[in-house]
Amino acid sequence: MENQNQWNIDPGQEWVVDFFRPEDAEGVVGLFLSVYGREYPIRTYIDPELLVRENAAGRTVSSVARTKKGDIAGHMALFCSAPFQGIKECGAGLVHSSYRKEGVSSKLLEHVWEISAPRSGVECGFGEAVCNHVFMQREVYSRKAEFSALEVDLMPATAYEKEKSAPGRVASLFASRTYRPKPHQVFVPAVYKNALEYIYSGLDDKRELLISGKKPAPVSSTRIDVSYFGPAQVSRMAVWEIGSDFPYSIGHEEKKVLDQGALVLQVWLNLSVPWIDASVQLLRDKGYFLGGIFPRWFGSDGLLMQKIVKRPEWESIHIHFDRAKRIRDLVYGDWLGVSA
Repeated sequence: MENQNQWNIDPGQEWVVDFFRPEDAEGVVGLFLSVYGREYPIRTYIDPELLVRENAAGRTVSSVARTKKGDIAGHMALFCSAPFQGIKECGAGLVHSSYRKEGVSSKLLEHVWEISAPRSGVECGFGEAVCNHVFMQREVYSRKAEFSALEVDLMPATAYEKEKSAPGRVASLFASRTYRPKPHQVFVPAVYKNALEYIYSGLDDKRELLISGKKPAPVSSTRIDVSYFGPAQVSRMAVWEIGSDFPYSIGHEEKKVLDQGALVLQVWLNLSVPWIDASVQLLRDKGYFLGGIFPRWFGSDGLLMQKIVKRPEWESIHIHFDRAKRIRDLVYGDWLGVSA
């Protein structure tokens, strides 16, 4: 058993927020281990050599709160996690337990959203604010990011066991901020017309909403990129192209991830596809329900559909803002509809 005291740092030190340096790696890893233990599902942040390589390559751009002694009191990063590499996620944020009432998280968010993202040439930044508390929701909103989706049961309960901050799986609110506008057309499935009109009404880039209704070519191929996160039991399927073989393709990929133990299945559909309507109906027939909009997910926008193998932890979702509560109600209502 590991000695938990090895990750302690002296409280009360002065600190500054700065870009990551290679010599920070051990401190960042110690910070993650002190909060989450070795069950944290993303290896980048618990392997110092990997963290250095990812930052050197620009795939991860870490910001840290560093004391004069070189201790790491906080961390946050931009990193590539979307199908389209022109946008980056703001995440992997945490603060040492001895520094949680000193504004570290706010300063890290400011550095990432206001300095790191523009300097990195990001077209759109996004974040996932967990819903076992409302603190991060307020912080993300303060950086001019707007909510557009609810990812139900995204994070595993094991990630929160060490600090006992959640009784089960944890949902996340998806929020994004545009740095380089790209107005474009999106094709909306009829069943979600009202819901998506509401979600789009609050975003910071313009879209022309058209009702989907066309059919794919009689002989055309579906293209799906699948990622499976074993420790979290989450599968993510990015559907770039919807072909006539979509029913077979999605069924085949779904079976594979279920056989691996997936509990949370996320499917993103490319809203630039004019015949998206039939695909949405097929997914709803299979138990998938609305998640919301992921702006610029494919370069164009993505529509999240999600399926939870067990009953979702609805009662544990804490939401602060009225708009986000409305999105939750839309998602919950659709889950009720497909579960009936």
